This record gives sequence, structure tokens and C-alpha cells, in this order.
Amino acid sequence: MSIHDVAPGSAAETARWCADADGFGIPVSLLVIPGPWRGSSLAERPDYASFLRERRAGGDEIMVHGWSHRAGPEGGWPRRALGRAVARGAAEFAALDIDEAAAKLRDATAVMAESGLSTTGFTPPGWLASPAAEQALRAAGFSHTTDHFGAKDLRTGRRHRGFALSHRPGGGWPERFGAAMLETMARHNTARGGLVRLALHPDDLHHPGLREATLRAIDTALQAGAHATTYADLVGSAVK
Repeated sequence: MSIHDVAPGSAAETARWCADADGFGIPVSLLVIPGPWRGSSLAERPDYASFLRERRAGGDEIMVHGWSHRAGPEGGWPRRALGRAVARGAAEFAALDIDEAAAKLRDATAVMAESGLSTTGFTPPGWLASPAAEQALRAAGFSHTTDHFGAKDLRTGRRHRGFALSHRPGGGWPERFGAAMLETMARHNTARGGLVRLALHPDDLHHPGLREATLRAIDTALQAGAHATTYADLVGSAVK
């Protein structure tokens, strides 16, 4: 279970999802945006960094989730177009060259270190990272990353396959269909002994029914014998 878009601007929603995870007694991977997002940055809120350190001390994983979670004008149009289509403008690392990615990673890791939240896990916004960005991750010392289709150990290249299940808030039948599919696929993957990945976002909590669908999916997986873990533990990283 991963909680995306963790930042001071989503503190209330993150706390709600964390409380739900605590109710099941399971750890989560917290995907932190260190740069400016929705009004403030991690560096401006030492109290929020303290909350995240407490979560890590309790067994959660901290991961870097880009820098500002916003795609810029960098890169060629095919990858930028893919990022817009898949991630609605949030695919910050989808089209970066190695120098651009390295610069963002330096800024991100500096803030994380100053906040007492150094980590070697990285999930790109929108689950999209260019090949050059992945090279920059390795060079910066990151041990693992994720995309839509699984988790990857950057040290060995080993992949742990499992599609990320998430909601698509927006109302109407697409939202309802997506929630039903999340429950169905969580049940199906558990029955097959596969990797069940539930990716939760702050905006999910603003749409009635999505939280309840998520809780049912978690309960179904656990009742069927699933073992909850973090990405760090999945790939065997020494740093949560």
C-alpha cells in the first residue's frame, strides 16, 4: 500500500490514509514531494517532517516522489505527450535528460536530508521516468523505484511485477467502474499469489465511496492471506 503526494498541502488526507493502515496493522510506503506543491514545501514545515519521521520509526517507508510533481517543457514531444495523457501534467520525470534529472534529484535529496528523511526509494510522479532519469537515479544512489507495472531494484535490475491499482476520481461511471475494478483486481491478484499494489492519493478521499472501496480491497487481500510490506522490504533495501 502506497500513499502518494505526501506533502504539507495534503497533511490531512495523508493522516487519514495512515490511520486506516494502522487500523489494519499494515505498513505503507509514503511518497513524499519535497519541493513546493499546493502552497508550501517540506523545508518550510519542520513539524510535518517530524510527523513523517515518526511514521518511519513505526515501520513505514519514506520514498522521494519527484521534486515539485509538475512536468515542465523539457524533452521531446512524444514523451511529454505521453506524460500529459497518462499523468495529467504531473509526469515530472517522464522526459528529462540525465542532467535535468540529476539537478532535480539533488534538490530533492538535499531537502530530504535536511528534514531527517534521507531514503534510497524513488517513485516518479505519474509512475513515468525517462531512461536518462533512471540512470540519474542510479548515479544518485537510489536503490529502487516503481512504475505502473511493478517495482524495480536499481542495483540488480530485478523486477517485481504487479500493476498499480488506483482510483480515477472524476465522478460518474468511470469513477465507479475504477473503484469496482480496484476491488476485483485486488481479489484476483491475491488469489493468484501475485503482488497486490494499492496506490492511494489525497484526492481519493474527496469522492464518496472510494475510501470504502479501498478498505474493502485491503480487507479482502488480508483475509485471503496477503502479507503487507513496503517497497523497501520487497526489494530488500537496507533503508526504509
